[in-house]
Amino acid sequence: MKEKADLILFNGQVWTVNPIKPWAEAVAVAKGRILEVGSSGKIKKLAGPTTKYIDLQGRFLLPGLTDAHTHFIDGGFFLSGLDLRGVKSRKEFVAKVKEKAKEIGEGKWILHGNWDHHQFKPPCLPNKEWIDDITSSNPVCLNRIDGHLALANSLALKIAGINKDTPSPPGGEIVKAPQTGEPTGILKDAALDLLKLHIPQPSLKEKINAAQAALKKANEVGLTAIHDMGSSSNLEVYRTLWQQNKLTARICLYLPITEVSHLSSLQLPLMSDNDFLKVGGFKGFIDGSLGSETALFFEPYVDNPAHKGLFHSQMLPEGIMARRILEADKAGLQVAIHAIGDRANHVLLDIFENIQISNPIRDRRWRCEHAQHLIPEDMTRMAKLGVIASVQPYHLVEDGCWAEKKIGRKRCQTSYAYKSLLDQGIRLLGGSDWPVAPLNPLTGIYAAVSRQTLNGKNPAGWFPEQKISVEEAIKAYTINGAYAEFMEEERGSIEKGKLADLVVLEQNLFHLPVEALSQVAVRMTIVNGKIVFSRHRV
Repeated sequence: MKEKADLILFNGQVWTVNPIKPWAEAVAVAKGRILEVGSSGKIKKLAGPTTKYIDLQGRFLLPGLTDAHTHFIDGGFFLSGLDLRGVKSRKEFVAKVKEKAKEIGEGKWILHGNWDHHQFKPPCLPNKEWIDDITSSNPVCLNRIDGHLALANSLALKIAGINKDTPSPPGGEIVKAPQTGEPTGILKDAALDLLKLHIPQPSLKEKINAAQAALKKANEVGLTAIHDMGSSSNLEVYRTLWQQNKLTARICLYLPITEVSHLSSLQLPLMSDNDFLKVGGFKGFIDGSLGSETALFFEPYVDNPAHKGLFHSQMLPEGIMARRILEADKAGLQVAIHAIGDRANHVLLDIFENIQISNPIRDRRWRCEHAQHLIPEDMTRMAKLGVIASVQPYHLVEDGCWAEKKIGRKRCQTSYAYKSLLDQGIRLLGGSDWPVAPLNPLTGIYAAVSRQTLNGKNPAGWFPEQKISVEEAIKAYTINGAYAEFMEEERGSIEKGKLADLVVLEQNLFHLPVEALSQVAVRMTIVNGKIVFSRHRV
């Protein structure tokens, strides 16, 4: 007897991401998997007495979307933290900090922020004097949007023991006033770690609450799978939610590569016996970010000719990153390594090449996280090595407002070079870097397709020759997301037998003007055949 469907979605525009059968009208789901894909008439024949019907009324159905680069639980905390994204002046910055201090009361840390000083008019880094008088009873650590730079107030600096005599640590910088030598409050990369040691760690219950808030947000924007660049402590959070049947998106966790030497104690095999939770591998850093001037380049910054960026502290002492990646590779685990500047990407590819020579050939699926600024020959090397370019398109519409002032037009021609990467045969992987950028994957698709910068000065696209198509952008958030975690046989397209992770959009992305792509509403999100979000009662 033929299996009957638990759920039937019909009368829709279904783009399957399956090149053999790209379009359909309906999908049948049974026991968490796709039972059949086809016409509405054919699929309705699979109904049983308890089948639930959903009339899509012509709406657009896609495979569930994957965000391949988040700091997911941090994002959950950010939802209730101070949000300075979009702030454009000192006055507005100070007003929001003052409001948050009043809201939380004395003694509590004021955290998060996500400000961008390049949006200030005129652009300038904030300093502790901006906020000291309104936060005398609250320690403050407010991240720039990239997370590689933060503003601390005097109280926080005092708690951390940072003063004019404190040297900048390797891989970081304590920015000091030229006239007095006193810290300005700006801490970059490894210097920021000196402060983070003193920020109270959240309890397991608080982390679980943050994760649930993040999952709710993810489902609302059509996400059914998340790659979390997190910590080993996140395992306990996700394991608890999975055991309570409260994971409403599939989680692939990447652990800090500094923990690779503790492989035997991480209990990774325990994560492989379910479809909802797995450890993908290890995440590491080569350099910092462009906006913080810690991205590592071959040539100096145009607006800071004495500076070429920094190696991240994980690169020190020399050679340690190569040894860690080699250790992960010998254990058969994937690595996802942050590289932004052109020299950082070059160094990473050197490491990969050397490991490929010394270790046996296998399907590694190495990931370069960000791959923002590349010299042309390194794109060819990425293709030869089979390295995945894990990109976050929303960064380009933000950074494109000011990147040329920092590194010049010539280097920007091969920055966020998505079309060139695809032309080389490199697989493009879509993510957000949330909470650094908005979690909504449709904003990422819009950014990759339009390349229209947020300042409105590039209506035809910033370096429009690097635009990609709607189809290519959707693949970056669907089948490529599954491929990056070795799950393309299970997820990423709407095909018979695959897991029933689906998203219903109000409009067909292929039929819209570019400007409208990011405004499309998610109607429904389905994970494992169950509705985890619906904009209307079903």
